[in-house]
Amino acid sequence: MNIETLIKTKAKLPLHKKVLINLIYTERILKEQINAELKSFDISVQQFNVLRILKGQKGTPANLSTIQTRMVSKMSNTTRLVDKLINKGLVERRVCPSNRRKIEITITKGGLNFLSEVDPVIEHLEKKLTAPFTKSELEQFNTLLDKLRS
Repeated sequence: MNIETLIKTKAKLPLHKKVLINLIYTERILKEQINAELKSFDISVQQFNVLRILKGQKGTPANLSTIQTRMVSKMSNTTRLVDKLINKGLVERRVCPSNRRKIEITITKGGLNFLSEVDPVIEHLEKKLTAPFTKSELEQFNTLLDKLRS
């Protein structure tokens, strides 16, 4: 279904506007589907993103700035996200022994176990969402999105 039908407009949209509306509309739908999957695990997309970032640190602590820089969604309150993950026992925060002004955040064993449950579910969803595309189309799509951001 084309974007004009989805947003119920009879106007002929200029191509540049159509592309941007289509991207924004599609992003919302993708977020809704990912949120629906994560809801059963009682975790938000942003919290999941923080856990994945900390897992990628491979045991090296991260600070709030590092996490914020690597977040996909920059709109999130990183401190609040980390606090929620601490309350769930998925991450821990401690004062750096060599620099008491620095706070270090690491994923816990429970956080790693949690990701081992959630990751396959999200991986399956991601494959399902991208299934209509060939590998070549996905590569081209990534290239075009990179170009749009630059």
